[in-house]
Amino acid sequence: MSAERLVNPHSDSDDQQVEKSLRPRTLSEFIGQEKVVEQLRIAIAAARGRNESLDHTLFYGPPGLGKTSLANVIANEMGAKIKITSGPAIERAGDLAAILTSLQAHDVLFIDEVHRLNRAVEEVLYPAMEDFALDLVVGKGPGARSLRLSLPRFTVIGATTRLALLTSPLRDRFVSVHRLVFYSDEAMAEIVSRSARILGVPISPEGAREIGRRARGTPRIANRILRRVRDYAQVVAGGAITLEVARAALAQLEIDELGLDENDRRLLRAIIELFNGGPVGLSTLAAALAEEVDAIEDVYEPFLLQLGFLQRTPRGRVATRRAYEHLGLPYPERALPPDDESGPQQGTLF
Repeated sequence: MSAERLVNPHSDSDDQQVEKSLRPRTLSEFIGQEKVVEQLRIAIAAARGRNESLDHTLFYGPPGLGKTSLANVIANEMGAKIKITSGPAIERAGDLAAILTSLQAHDVLFIDEVHRLNRAVEEVLYPAMEDFALDLVVGKGPGARSLRLSLPRFTVIGATTRLALLTSPLRDRFVSVHRLVFYSDEAMAEIVSRSARILGVPISPEGAREIGRRARGTPRIANRILRRVRDYAQVVAGGAITLEVARAALAQLEIDELGLDENDRRLLRAIIELFNGGPVGLSTLAAALAEEVDAIEDVYEPFLLQLGFLQRTPRGRVATRRAYEHLGLPYPERALPPDDESGPQQGTLF
């Protein structure tokens, strides 16, 4: 169910096709992430001035914020080719060796979900990033010998949503590390307006602002919602997206003022109505919703925690006063037991 949600920040095959046409090509076209963009602008100008490849760069942060887009922008700004892969796609060291030997000078190798590289592949990547060399073992048994191949100077750009899962040796080999943050409402409105121009959809500034502020500060979600609102406007409202049209379409899509969809509200109602507001263990909550534990923890909870609608306590999940108010439910005044700093109690479910 979570994969079909409009407000799911993770990419699907549909998104990938559309995102290619909507992605910015230069730093001047990239909206938001001002600190990161300015740092990249200086680094790229310096590297080009020295006729060198850019330092290895790592982007981390929630999904859908533009890590892949920035990698493509860097390649365009450097006048270099980009080869795109992902951690799970590189299964063996030989796969990485084949990729590395195909690179030319100043090329960019973008590795999405870099935290999911297996250890054998990482061992090959270390000397490639540090010494621009590829260590190979030729032959087997007593006749085996090591061979070192020189590689052209290239740039590795890694992207991860889970920085803590990167091993220290791999993380240390990235010279520039940038954290991407959620976008402001102003930046989101500008992104929606730009995407609408590219898609050829007439949209008012108020309509763009309404879509942008309900997209959870995530461009991928905004572009996905824009396409659905475009369909509504085309069929119901003559094609143009005004404030009224945007609100009507979003109401039909069940995305409320804060960007919550019906699945978010269902989770909050389950905690409040089935478990008296909590605390409730994660496994119990997942069973009650017929969802996977990972889906609750990785897809639903982050945004609810960000809004302050949910608390994680040693005894389980608790709905906050804000959640009750948003759902229009009376908040029960009760004294909650203090959190146990020593960790989860024995026998509880999480």
